[in-house]
Amino acid sequence: MADSTDTKSSNQMWGGRFASGPDAIMEEINASIGFDKKLFAQDIRGSIAHATMLAHQGIISAEDKDKIVQGLNTILSEIESGNFEFSRKLEDIHMNVEARLATLIGPAAGRLHTARSRNDQVALDFRLWVKEELQKTEQLLTNLIAAFLDRAEEHADTVMPGFTHLQTAQPVTFGHHCMAYVEMFGRDRSRVRHAIEHLDESPIGSAALAGTGYPIDRHMTAKALGFREPTRNSIDTVSDRDFAIEFLALAAICAMHLSRLAEEIVIWSTPQFGFVRLSDAFSTGSSIMPQKKNPDAAELVRAKTGRINGSLIALLTIMKGLPLAYSKDMQEDKEQVFDAAESLELAIAAMTGMVRDLTINTERMKAAAGSGYSTATDLADWLVREAGLPFRDAHHVTGRAVALAESKGCDLAELPLADLQAINAAITDKVYGVLTVEASVASRKSFGGTAPSEVRKQIAYWRARN
Repeated sequence: MADSTDTKSSNQMWGGRFASGPDAIMEEINASIGFDKKLFAQDIRGSIAHATMLAHQGIISAEDKDKIVQGLNTILSEIESGNFEFSRKLEDIHMNVEARLATLIGPAAGRLHTARSRNDQVALDFRLWVKEELQKTEQLLTNLIAAFLDRAEEHADTVMPGFTHLQTAQPVTFGHHCMAYVEMFGRDRSRVRHAIEHLDESPIGSAALAGTGYPIDRHMTAKALGFREPTRNSIDTVSDRDFAIEFLALAAICAMHLSRLAEEIVIWSTPQFGFVRLSDAFSTGSSIMPQKKNPDAAELVRAKTGRINGSLIALLTIMKGLPLAYSKDMQEDKEQVFDAAESLELAIAAMTGMVRDLTINTERMKAAAGSGYSTATDLADWLVREAGLPFRDAHHVTGRAVALAESKGCDLAELPLADLQAINAAITDKVYGVLTVEASVASRKSFGGTAPSEVRKQIAYWRARN
C-alpha cells in the first residue's frame, strides 16, 4: 500500500488539475457533453422517430413507445428552458438524455436503444444538425445575393475603374462589379444545395457497424426525419464524415469569397481610394487618433476565413488515417463544424449588412475610372474597327499614344488630333467618341459584359432565380 507521499507524487505526475489521477484524465479526454449538447434537439427527434418505428414494427409495445415519447418531450422542454443538468460523467448527449429518461419513465427507457448504437445515433444527430445548418446558410446567401442585386440595380450606370493586379485596367460599372459577387455567392449557394442532396440519407438503423437482426424499417425512420432515403452500407454509414467535411469545404470557399469582398471594402474605404464609406454601425474609431474610422467589421470577416480554413484542415487530418468503421477520433469532428458554422453565419450576416450600408462615392469612382489610361484598349479596338489595323499593330500604335500622353502629362482624350495622326495617319477626330469612360463601358455589350444594358439583363436573370 502506497503511503501519502507516494500518492501525492503520483497525483503530481498526472497534473494538479487531475486530483484523482488517471480516472480524472480519462473522464476529461473522453467526455464530449461540453460541446455535443448542442445536438440535443436532433438527438431527441431521432429517438422519437426510432421509438415510433420500433413500436410500429412490434419490437417494443405501444405503451412503452408512448412513455418514451412523452419522456423525451419532457426532456426537450427541460433543456430548452435551461432546467436540465448535464453530467460529464455520462460522457455525451446520448447518455445524458437516456439517463434522464430512465429517471422519468423507469425501465421502459431501456427499450429505446433497441436496434441502434451510439455510432449510428451520433451519425444521425450530426447529419440532422449539418443539414439544418446548410439550410440556414442557403437562406443567408440568398439574403446576401439580394443585397448585391439591389446595389447593382442602383449603380448599373456608375462608372468605376476595373482592376487587374490591383492596377487600373479598363472602366467598368459598379453594378457589374456587384454582379461579380452575385455570381460568386451564387456558386456558394449551389454548393450548399448539392451538399444537402449528398447528405440526405438516414444513418439510423446501421447500429454499431453491421446493421441489426431486428425487423426494423429504416425507410420509415428516414421519411419521419425528412431524409430522402436510408444509407445503403452500415459500415460506411458509421464511419462517414464526408458530409461534415463537405460543409467545411464549402464554408471555406464561401469564407474566401467573403474575405475578398472584405479586402475590397477595406481598400476602397481608405482616404487614398475613397470609393465607399461605412457608417458607424460597421466601423470603430481609434483610441488615440480621433480622425480614424476603421472598417473593423470587414477586417473581422476577413479574419474568419483563417479560422474556417483551420477547421477544414483539422477534420481532414482527423479522418485521413482512420480504418473502417467507427473510431473515437471522430468525436473531434463536431467542435470544428460548430465553430466554422458560427463563424460563417456571422460573416455572411455582417457582410450583408455592410453591402446594404455602403455609401458609394460615385464622383470619386468616375474620376478614378479615367486614370491610368484605362481607355487605351478602346483606342486599339477603334483602330481595328475603323482603320482596319490588325490588333497587334493597333496595340503597338496605342502603346505609342499612351507613352506620348504620359510625356505630356495628359489623358489620351486630351491629346491633339495632330499628335495622334503623327503616330498613325488613319486616326480621325471620331476617335474621341470612344475615349471617355462612359463610351467605354457602354460599348462592352458582349454577353456578361459591363455595359449597363447587359448588367440589367443579368440582374433580371438573377432576380428571377433568387
